[in-house]
Amino acid sequence: MKLVQKRSKKTGLPPGTLVHIGEKKTDKVTITAFNYAGDRCDERKDVLPDVLAPPTDESVIWVDVGGIHKMDILESFGTQFQLHPLLLEDIANTDQRPKLDDYETCLFLVMKMLSVTDRQDIVVEQVSLVLGRNFVLSFQENGADVFTPIRDRLRGNKGRLRQSGADYLLYALVDAIVDQYFAVLEVLGEKIESLQELVVSDPKPETLHQVHALKRQLLFLRRAVWPLREATNNLSRSECPFLQESTKVFFRDVYDHVVQIVDTIETLREMVSACLDIYLSTISYRLNAVMKVLTIITTIFMPLTFIVGIYGMNFE
Repeated sequence: MKLVQKRSKKTGLPPGTLVHIGEKKTDKVTITAFNYAGDRCDERKDVLPDVLAPPTDESVIWVDVGGIHKMDILESFGTQFQLHPLLLEDIANTDQRPKLDDYETCLFLVMKMLSVTDRQDIVVEQVSLVLGRNFVLSFQENGADVFTPIRDRLRGNKGRLRQSGADYLLYALVDAIVDQYFAVLEVLGEKIESLQELVVSDPKPETLHQVHALKRQLLFLRRAVWPLREATNNLSRSECPFLQESTKVFFRDVYDHVVQIVDTIETLREMVSACLDIYLSTISYRLNAVMKVLTIITTIFMPLTFIVGIYGMNFE
């Protein structure tokens, strides 16, 4: 997880210039479109932006894009959905901090999506969400995500998604990303608890490396989540005409979850700092114990050394 991305490619370019900033990719961009209402849900895959039907008052459109490294595709979305050039520029830049921007034609939300691999490694990618009149666009760095349950609910007509507007779909996507934070923090919490036992029972230089690695991960998580608190709070108070008052209640619940996540991250950071203090104290204690033994041995053999030294002198 890089804390700073290289931005030299944008130096000197005018605002709104589309330049991809992030990991270089050559994968195919996947585009999946859902067009749904209360009694139906049409799903299309590998559809191009310029052939998408414009949103209507009778249905909601969700277009999920996996891959943001093709600038021509982003430009097509900008033309089809009348997106501001600065908004498209932010989508292409994966080094954005979480934020909420209110444009004339849409709301734009940037978040960091976290996931845990089978090896318990944390993977971070940026997700950009656009809410317009009866449509939601989601742009991801990769195709893998946490939105599978939402797709299943749309296909099976479960819950209130099909009976609600695009603003409720935005809430469902945001809530899915935030819920994944809890799973990641649970993994980190287990690592820290194991580390606490290790620094007491068997402190090694490798243990110190683990402590610093966890501190770096928590610093990155704090950077990813802390600005999200302001963004979700603004969502719950937004005067945007695309957000209904009934949906703002759900965003307030998301805001509460984000506050809880921030508090948990701060607690875990304190636990890691305590691990470092325990490690240093344990090493110091063991060093003092060794010095104590050496002092006792030196005290025992000092008289013998003195006697041997006297008898070894030449008095003639």
